Amino acid sequence: MIGLSKETNSDEIQADVMSENETKTNFSSKEYDTSETNTEELLKLLDLEQQKSSDYEEKLKHVLADFQNLNKKTQSDIQNGINTKIDEFILDFLKIYDDFVRAKEVFSKSKINSDGLNSILKNMDLLLKKYNVVPIDALGEIFNPNFHEAISIITDSNLDDNTITKEIRKGYISHERVIRPTLVEISKKG
Repeated sequence: MIGLSKETNSDEIQADVMSENETKTNFSSKEYDTSETNTEELLKLLDLEQQKSSDYEEKLKHVLADFQNLNKKTQSDIQNGINTKIDEFILDFLKIYDDFVRAKEVFSKSKINSDGLNSILKNMDLLLKKYNVVPIDALGEIFNPNFHEAISIITDSNLDDNTITKEIRKGYISHERVIRPTLVEISKKG
């Protein structure tokens, strides 16, 4: 009986060892499955977070672009406002300048010394140049409604149509914009 009992015990021990090995194998397999599942879940979460990060980055780029556009528009509006005020001042200044030019012409015709007026006009010309105000040369040119304003028409068969024959009032350009068109007389073929 003792031998039998040892055999049974041996079988039981062997069965217990096999059962324990199976449990370890099953546990390792479950652990592996759980580890794999966790890895898959973590990869999905990582992808999700990367997508969110990408979305936020894209939104940030749009906000930054909007800010830059707003900044450029604001700077442009400020510059246009400044240029408009300068143009208004220059237009008022040009009225006085025209009076000085007419006075010089009258003094020259009357043979009166106009050295003082010449000096003033020279300073005025320098001021206009400083603020990028340039006169429009029109005499002999073809009429252009962007630069000229025709207030008189003469008939002359020797000239092409719309040739400017006389400048009545000088026009000016400031910062590549016409601030005052030249008043002109143009020709028409009879």
